[in-house]
Amino acid sequence: MTIQQNTSPDQDHERAPAHPPGAGPGLPTGRLPLAVAIVDADGRVTHWSRGAVRLFGCPHAQAVGAELSELLPVLGGLERGEPAFPGDCEPREPQGDPRVLAPAPRSGWARIPARDPEGAGGEAAGGAGAGAEPRTGAREVLWWAYPLPVIWRERTLVLATDAARVGGGSRRSGAEQRELAPGFLPLERLPEAAELARGFAEMMPRMGPRAAERIVAWALGLGYPVLDYSLRRAVPVTPYWGEPARAVHPGLDPRARRAAATRTGAPGGTAGPGRPRLPDYAGDLEYAAARERLEFLNETSARIGSSLDLARTIREVTEAAVPRFADFAGTHLREQVLAGEGFPDGPPDTATVMHRVWVTHTDEPGRWDDTVPVGETFAFPEHTPFYRCMATGEPVLIPTISEELGNRISAEFEKRDLRPLINGRSLLIVPLKARRVVLGFMVLLRRADREPFDEMDRATAAELAARAGLVLDNARLYTYQENAAETLQDSMLPKNLPQPPGLTAAYRYLPGALLGKVGGDWFDTVPLTGSRVALVVGDVMGHGINSAAMMGQLRTAVQTLASLDLPPDQVLRRLDDLALRLGENYLATCLYAVYDPIGRELRLANAGHVPPVLQLPDGETRLLDLPSGAPIGVGGVPFETVSVPVEDGSRLLLCTDGLVEVRGEDIGLGLAALTENLSRPGAPLEASCDALIRALNAVGRRDDVALLMARLDGIPAESVAEWSFTPDPAEVRRARVLARSTLLEWKLQDACDVDAVVQVVDELVANSVRHAADRTAVVRLRLVRADALVVEVRDGDPALPVLLPGAAGTAGTTGSAGTTEGDGGEIPDRGRGLRIVTRLAARWGATPASDGPGKTVWCELPVHRG
Repeated sequence: MTIQQNTSPDQDHERAPAHPPGAGPGLPTGRLPLAVAIVDADGRVTHWSRGAVRLFGCPHAQAVGAELSELLPVLGGLERGEPAFPGDCEPREPQGDPRVLAPAPRSGWARIPARDPEGAGGEAAGGAGAGAEPRTGAREVLWWAYPLPVIWRERTLVLATDAARVGGGSRRSGAEQRELAPGFLPLERLPEAAELARGFAEMMPRMGPRAAERIVAWALGLGYPVLDYSLRRAVPVTPYWGEPARAVHPGLDPRARRAAATRTGAPGGTAGPGRPRLPDYAGDLEYAAARERLEFLNETSARIGSSLDLARTIREVTEAAVPRFADFAGTHLREQVLAGEGFPDGPPDTATVMHRVWVTHTDEPGRWDDTVPVGETFAFPEHTPFYRCMATGEPVLIPTISEELGNRISAEFEKRDLRPLINGRSLLIVPLKARRVVLGFMVLLRRADREPFDEMDRATAAELAARAGLVLDNARLYTYQENAAETLQDSMLPKNLPQPPGLTAAYRYLPGALLGKVGGDWFDTVPLTGSRVALVVGDVMGHGINSAAMMGQLRTAVQTLASLDLPPDQVLRRLDDLALRLGENYLATCLYAVYDPIGRELRLANAGHVPPVLQLPDGETRLLDLPSGAPIGVGGVPFETVSVPVEDGSRLLLCTDGLVEVRGEDIGLGLAALTENLSRPGAPLEASCDALIRALNAVGRRDDVALLMARLDGIPAESVAEWSFTPDPAEVRRARVLARSTLLEWKLQDACDVDAVVQVVDELVANSVRHAADRTAVVRLRLVRADALVVEVRDGDPALPVLLPGAAGTAGTTGSAGTTEGDGGEIPDRGRGLRIVTRLAARWGATPASDGPGKTVWCELPVHRG
């Protein structure tokens, strides 16, 4: 483009060759990177162009709504000032409204600090076009301000550029300061006015072509922005970013339009005596408006759906439309969306409950809060435009809400008057749809001082709503999956841990904050025979519903294997085989420990898990050195059981890696912090768990956190009685006598049914004596006094007892499984003894011996505390 350098009004126009921005001899060029902003009556930015983002490094999201003075201090530019043109002091009448006097535009210098947009790159971060200087220190800018009292009430159009582009990059002082100044000239006094007007129109912000056309005509009527050199030469300012000219529709080719304007005299512009007619640039504005709307949709699509969190997605979708597209936006969704559920067949009807989930607007704070509160639920009648939008799935456009329509809408809201808020505004209701299902709708309003919604706005809003609907539906589906996984996981985690004799346990479980919340961590305590208890903590690799399902399978398998009373290494071995059969993706770490409160011993095996921590009664804390093993599911790796003696009052801590592992840090640091922050042994377990979670900042971790803490108190020796018998029928009577005398010695005659306990001892010992294959084997009887009375009988026969079907008669008292005391005759109903045990005991079971041939049959009988 050839730059027009104009003399003062009394001199002839001259031409000078164009130079790249900020370069070349002679006068600086007028082709400059320009920022365009529109400011409301409160001085806040309502429009911020891409050029403004590039030039000042402030992203659009930060600029809109901010005070212009924070971004660009236009000193006095928004006030009435001197006349726009020297020697031209009469008031000007704006085009289209001769009753209003035009306030004068202002221009000047401003000094701003440098800033870069957050996360910006490329042009935004590195400057605008060739020759951009590094953004360090403060910079000076030139600005032009156009009041828009008729087009937009009390709004102002502001243009600005970097002063470094026009010669030196710093403001001049003294006499030199007068050599260069921003100013205005009537457009008709500049050559190639048509091309200048067209370029000025292309800078307008995102709005309908009618509004942009009026703003351009108004601003050009006030004067065209120029660079004034020593009050003798003026260079018209045109936008330039060092980019090649974009392709345009043939009907919008500037050369063709200039030729047509020269031949026919195109309508429009500032026609008047001695003034040339300006070309009709409405076509250019339509093209620019369509381009800007596409850019708006692209930018909005990039902003919404940044996460799968439904609440956050709702806010993003609602706020995307304000203030660029509308002045008010309210999102309404069906309750199934919020619950993450499916939908019934067919479109919504008058019984469909809608929830107002978010509202945003540009009015004064609190104006809408009481009238349209967030969280309100209601159903819309058929005659309302909201129902029509839901039922048809098509946008509903009402250019202006009449008084009659406002009264009808307001009547649907009891005890609330919506009319002051909606009457006279432009209304657009767009459905939020996904996969042919209406999820809800969005209500958009524009104030009366803005251009009303038109068909192009309707199409733009429909496209925005379609994209927003897909984002919302993705969040809904994710919420559904997350709820299902949480329900599945919650159903599989223990609600109340068993508290067997000699052990007290507490736990904490924290879902991951960033990786899908639901994971595969689990923990458990499983009572075993001999008053022992198994403690297990595991961690399935991965997150989500699949990991939760896998966790449930492995936890069930561990409980089943534990009931077989297998050594810890054999439990892990069989669990590993099971994982290989279930699938190649079954990988998990697991730590399995068995505590014997009578023998004061821990037996542990590890499958690639975080090592346990043992705290002694004196407060000494240490990590137990266990062979780490390989994770469950790897296969072919041996596991090893380690025995550790423990003192009464010690505490055992088992956890998953989410508690001690922090991304980017050595896990050894987390383990060290774990041992250092354990509370003293005397502290309550629940309080110790909470203190440990706080000390390690476990809340909000990326991974799940499972923590199981147990105090190992042991069972006192005086609460245990044990005897050995030979497999002789005469020993049955001695067993009954010893059991009765022990119960009386423990003073349990008032706390339990002594006769019932003796009867159970008789049945179990008699059964072992009768079925002993080796008459030299030993039958052992043990009574344990705790919360319940435990009776255990161990023999050398590996065959487990079976409860046979048959009559459960109890006539007579059995001395063995098949004899009746008193007559010594055989009872033909075999299995009668176990049925008696089943009736008298709270629960019973039998497990193979873990340290040799044989089995242990046990049962529990209630003990009442007075």
